[in-house]
Amino acid sequence: MAAKYVDVLQIPAFLCRQTDLLVAAALTGKYVNIKKGQFLSAESMKFAVDKVRESGNPNIMLTERGTFLGYQDLVVDFRGIPEMQKNNVPVIMDITHSLQQPNQTSGVTGGKPELIGTIAKAAIAVGADGIFLETHPNPAKAKSDGANMLHLDHFEKLMTDLIKIRRAIL
Repeated sequence: MAAKYVDVLQIPAFLCRQTDLLVAAALTGKYVNIKKGQFLSAESMKFAVDKVRESGNPNIMLTERGTFLGYQDLVVDFRGIPEMQKNNVPVIMDITHSLQQPNQTSGVTGGKPELIGTIAKAAIAVGADGIFLETHPNPAKAKSDGANMLHLDHFEKLMTDLIKIRRAIL
């Protein structure tokens, strides 16, 4: 039903191995953005890509969003970006979600927004095809994910820095 109204269908990380969902998304003909599950290796995303391709849809993107390290933190293994690019699809780096700290003792997901620039610059340096990040004029008042958001006042400088890095690489 959503395909009539959107350009990209995103498969959440926890559902990236659900064959029926991947096939249904593929059959719309829309771009299918599959977020890598925190519990998967970059190499294993080949199987999700294959499910969409075998359904006749070549419009696929993969998104890196960190891997669980213990119970309360995520870590980004930047080797996964070129590994997932071996599937001949664009790979996007989800910067802010990779800085989440789930399952905190407070019961509320935490985050490390001070590392947004570090993760973004590293992703561009290793050749990510795009970035995703959440921003807000007042992250503390955001309805969701405020703990790992970029304050809107810092967005322009970050984008300027990333463009400089990308130009230096090319």
